[in-house]
Amino acid sequence: MTPDLWMLFSFLALLLIGVPVAFSLGLSGAVGIFVGLSPNMLATLGTNTYNSVAKYPLIAIPLFILTGLIFERAGVAARLVRFAQALIGPRHGGLAVVAVLVCMIMGGMSGSGPADAAAVAMVMLPSMTKAGYPRPFSATLIAASASTAILIPPSVALILYSIVVPGVDLRALFAAGLFPGILAGLSLLIPAWLLARRYGWEDPHDVERPPLGESFRKAIPALFAPVLILGGLRSGLFTPTEAAVVAVAYGVVVGLALTRELNWRDLWELLGEAAVISGVVMLIIALAGIFAWAGTTLGTFRHLAEWVIGLSDNGALLLVLIMLAVLAAGMLLDAISIYLIMMPILIPVMQHFGWNPVWFGILLAMNIAIGQFTPPVAVNLMVTTEVAKIRLEQTVGWALVFVAAMATALALVAIFPEIALWLPRVLGYNV
Repeated sequence: MTPDLWMLFSFLALLLIGVPVAFSLGLSGAVGIFVGLSPNMLATLGTNTYNSVAKYPLIAIPLFILTGLIFERAGVAARLVRFAQALIGPRHGGLAVVAVLVCMIMGGMSGSGPADAAAVAMVMLPSMTKAGYPRPFSATLIAASASTAILIPPSVALILYSIVVPGVDLRALFAAGLFPGILAGLSLLIPAWLLARRYGWEDPHDVERPPLGESFRKAIPALFAPVLILGGLRSGLFTPTEAAVVAVAYGVVVGLALTRELNWRDLWELLGEAAVISGVVMLIIALAGIFAWAGTTLGTFRHLAEWVIGLSDNGALLLVLIMLAVLAAGMLLDAISIYLIMMPILIPVMQHFGWNPVWFGILLAMNIAIGQFTPPVAVNLMVTTEVAKIRLEQTVGWALVFVAAMATALALVAIFPEIALWLPRVLGYNV
């Protein structure tokens, strides 16, 4: 068996027996180095792990994770829900529309689907259940809507994509993700509203409409957060990494001084929680460096890319096959692992067919977003079903409805690339 196969089979075997992704990547990379190069080359393990995380843009990831946690604890989600309810008013499907809109706005603060899902589910699930929505439906809708956080800037996944794919401007990626993210949210909103009307969920006479002026005033700090982040990036006031620092500082001010639902003890706890989550993410990135170096040195990724290119001369057909493969991976793995494992193979394919790297990155992100609420793993659904106190299998039927809806949005972006590329071009970014 060749060193390539030793590395790939050991990686798959480790995953199958339940070894965490990070250690599966590191150990299989070490196997490839040992078998294909030399036992002496194992001395490069330390250098490779360090080089993987010693990248300035990666600083943004733990900071945006901390931002999401701060806004979640600061009571921002509850204020956004109240404002959205005041805008939508009492009607059939009103709370479903509110859930989607709030998830999209929260996604513009946290950049993380699971964090978004947790914050909105804690606020929305009790009121939706009281209004007559089945808990499996509500949990699935919130999980699906929270997946738009991977598209709407600032997105942790897009930050990593910009690092893995050389020459891609993160600001262009952020701009490119905005309209596809909105389109994905609308694709979920329409079936949710139609289902609510069909089944008669939420009697408008039983829902009280909050005062618009008061709810808007209380929601202003939350609504201003995406404006601050994106406006600062567009104006050149700060870089994407500096934007993460600004977002944390703004979240602390909002929580301590404006909503006053955050205290110094909470902030200390959130720092520890963010450190744990960031540690997991950085461990995956660090150990994936061993796998990436081994795969590049042995030519494994080149051989796999040549095999993929050889499947078909039709770029459109191959794109569909890649999207299906990424969707399958998204059902089992997190976005960070998918990018680190698959991009070394997909970059040569992308270059061979001349696909725009910004557009391709958005397509991958949309596909991974679908995987976040598609069983069997479905990280967002795991969060919302835990809050709703239901079993994951109860959500499968509703999940398929929203998978079909978001897949339609994905197809539109694939067929009409300008949905993603128009805004970055208008803003003058290199796409």
